[in-house]
Amino acid sequence: MSGAGVPDFFFREAKRLNFVARSAFKLLEIQKKYGIITRGAAVLDLGCAPGAWLQVACQSLGPLAKGGAVVGVDIKKVKVPSHHCDERVQTLSADVLKVDPRDLAKRSPGGLGFSVILSDMCPSVSGISSRDAALSVELGMCTLNLAFSDNPGEPPPENNILPVPTSKEGLLIPGGSVVIKLLEGEDSRELLQLCKSRFKTTTWFRPKATRPTSREIYLIGKGRTL
Repeated sequence: MSGAGVPDFFFREAKRLNFVARSAFKLLEIQKKYGIITRGAAVLDLGCAPGAWLQVACQSLGPLAKGGAVVGVDIKKVKVPSHHCDERVQTLSADVLKVDPRDLAKRSPGGLGFSVILSDMCPSVSGISSRDAALSVELGMCTLNLAFSDNPGEPPPENNILPVPTSKEGLLIPGGSVVIKLLEGEDSRELLQLCKSRFKTTTWFRPKATRPTSREIYLIGKGRTL
């Protein structure tokens, strides 16, 4: 088995196919199985560095004539990759935990919001499983609060009872979907329960491109209902 940083099949395939990172294959598999991104969709990619998910998202929009948009946000400045991307892709350098959702909304087509919100964000791991899982849930809650509320989410309180996202318009349009990376833990299971009342279907998914030693898992919610 390949460890972190060791070139493997997905690393080599990413190089061969001009993807900027092996993580492209995670979203490719999610897209193949669940069809999250439709032609002409409006996609918000949170934590978009280094840009592999921007590439897959843009590919999934279909031909340029179909329209659509991909907006990537990362605390780092991310250059739109030259391969697999076109003029429909743009990036914004901002802290997702502090960003004004109005700045994101106005970047969506017609300012109407997004049909897909992706989050491949992951905290800097400390090696303490419970702490790392809680930090990943904080990022997940931020994603949901941007999706459902006009205000960015607050970190989970010290008693670990997760706040319930409001059901204002938010950035995710009715019928829209989310993909959120989490580190497996008790809090991540609570996050799934929060999503069940807000999407037609919710599920966990672990892509084949996930390294064997990783605790990463993806929460997928399809069809916003509230």
